[in-house]
Amino acid sequence: MRVFKGAKPWLLVLLASLLAGCGINNIPNYDEQVKAAWGQVQNQYQRRADLIPNLVETVKGYARHEQETLTAVIEARAKATSIQVDASTLDDPEKLRQFQAAQSQLSGALSRLMVVSERYPDLKANQNFLALQSQLEGTENRIAVARKDFIAAVQRYNTEIRTFPGRIWHSVMYSDLPLRESFEATSADADKAPEVKF
Repeated sequence: MRVFKGAKPWLLVLLASLLAGCGINNIPNYDEQVKAAWGQVQNQYQRRADLIPNLVETVKGYARHEQETLTAVIEARAKATSIQVDASTLDDPEKLRQFQAAQSQLSGALSRLMVVSERYPDLKANQNFLALQSQLEGTENRIAVARKDFIAAVQRYNTEIRTFPGRIWHSVMYSDLPLRESFEATSADADKAPEVKF
């Protein structure tokens, strides 16, 4: 602190203001935004996982011989919820890919379940099923929004640590914070619309 011993108080205030306004805090702020956005993605996936048992039970009553589809949904849900993720997952691209793949498998199983429901007019008219289907559709939309927000947060964070002056602050003060992986489509056919056959 010898450098500042004879400094005027207004000079110290000016120096502190310059440091505060130069982006020194952007990297940790953006890192926290990435973690919060990831938490929201997980929140929406959990909401979907919580809805599935009720949906499966409702469908079971109408579609007893569609056991293969129901089993696929139950197994996909079990696999998706068995992969434990937290903020450290953001630092492990392989674990993030595994999580995304399990969630994609669950999405596919749910799509097949919705196709099965089309075969049962009584099921389509069931109020419980309609309410659950509506909640599930809303959840899928929330998942899409949460993913979009996560992608934007990762982009903002990665851009900050790769451009000036963030690159300097990253190398000097935050070198322990790595670039973050974003969401990617896990299916080779993700760009194609699903084919529905009856």
